[in-house]
Parts: sequence; C-alpha cells; structure tokens
Amino acid sequence: MNSKLPPVEVATLEKGIDLQRLPAHVAIIMDGNGRWAKQRLLNRVHGHERGAETVRTIVTVSREIGIPTLTLYAFSTENWQRSAIEVSALMSLLKKFLESEKPIMMSNGIRLNAIGQIERLPQDVQDVLFQTIEATRHNPGMVLNLALSYGARAEIVRMTRILAEKARDGSLDPQSITEETVSSHLYTHNLPDPDLLIRTSGEMRISNFLLWQIAYSELHITRTLWPDFSRNEYLDILKDYQQRDRRFGNV
Repeated sequence: MNSKLPPVEVATLEKGIDLQRLPAHVAIIMDGNGRWAKQRLLNRVHGHERGAETVRTIVTVSREIGIPTLTLYAFSTENWQRSAIEVSALMSLLKKFLESEKPIMMSNGIRLNAIGQIERLPQDVQDVLFQTIEATRHNPGMVLNLALSYGARAEIVRMTRILAEKARDGSLDPQSITEETVSSHLYTHNLPDPDLLIRTSGEMRISNFLLWQIAYSELHITRTLWPDFSRNEYLDILKDYQQRDRRFGNV
C-alpha cells in the first residue's frame, strides 16, 4: 500500500460503478493461500505472504473509492488447529503487517478494529494490535475490521452468556430481548451488518463467519485464490452487487 492513496481512477468510473451506491460494509473470507502455494510447489507460508500483498491491494481500493467498512477474515478459531509452525508464521506475519501498515493507516484516515478471541493471540501480537487500534481510533475514514481468532458460534455463545448473566442479576428482562439486543452484544455492535460477503477460492460455505450478521448479505463466490484476487475483479464484484435487487424479504 502506498503511503498516500491516489484519487479515484478513471478506470474505476469506466467500470460503471456508482460511487454513491457502494455497500456500507464489505466482508471477505480470504481463502486459498495454501492452495496457491501448493500449485507453485511452495511452502504454505509463501502463500500467506503473497496473500498479505492482496490485503494491501484490497484495502487500498476500498479506501480509495469510499467503502465505509471492510471486514477481513484473517484467522479463525479453527485455524488454531493448524501446525504450530504455520500458526507461528501467521502470527509473525500479522505482527509485521500491523507494524508496517500503521503509518499508512494514519496518513490515510483508516481506523483499525478487531473482533474475536483476541486474548488467545500471542502477547506481542496483542500489544501491537492494541497500539495500532488506539493510534487510529480517531481516524475519520474507512474502518478496517480484522476478524482474528474469530468464530461466529463462539461469538454467539459469548453473547448468550452475557445476556444470561444480565437476566440472572435482574438487569435484563428475558421477554425484552429483541434482535437489536442480540446485535448490540456481538463483537460487531459498533458496525453495520455486511451488505456484501465475498469468498475467494470457490468453496461454497460460510466457514463459521458472521453467521448472525450476514442474514441478508449479498453473497459472491469467486474461484480465484486469494493471492490472485485483483483490484479489477473486486471492482467487477462491486459492479455486480449494484445490479442486484435487495428486497430483504419483501416483494
């Protein structure tokens, strides 16, 4: 990512994208790093490193065209089951990414947010993460929301426990619980629900990602592996999104 974002390019406008009708929140399941590396007879870590470059590309174009919120599924609760070597490499890559991108976020008004079981991350990663969140907390531009050690079922269990505790101590009447009550006790309580969910690599599943929040999200599955996911394909997907009729259950 460059230290200063360019203005919206003519090529973006030529794709027919209406910058006034962009999704308020795009969520992406970044899948395919391992397969990308395997196809090239490389170590899986090389795939993750190349995937980090794609992250920079997609964050850049999102900020450039005015996407208000971008959530990236960076590390799931299930990912802890991977080999210790790969998990260590991913944590090291995450720390390096946060350190290198912090000044870029500052210069471009990007606010960092994180959701998930952050306490499970290595302490040095937590330190850099919270330092970056604090440093960028007043930035007025796009929210870059990283899902780290995140699982939707774990999030829902956490929310249920919080509401149960409130009901037990008498501060919450169970009969008063609404969808808004549930939403306000999720990790994403301060963010809008995703309008668009993109998954790379062609897998036709949600993988325990934002199960409550994507109830009415538009879905787009691409066979492109995350390291090969490009600016142009992203813009094409946004154009496709704008051509859909979102009825939210209505006729």
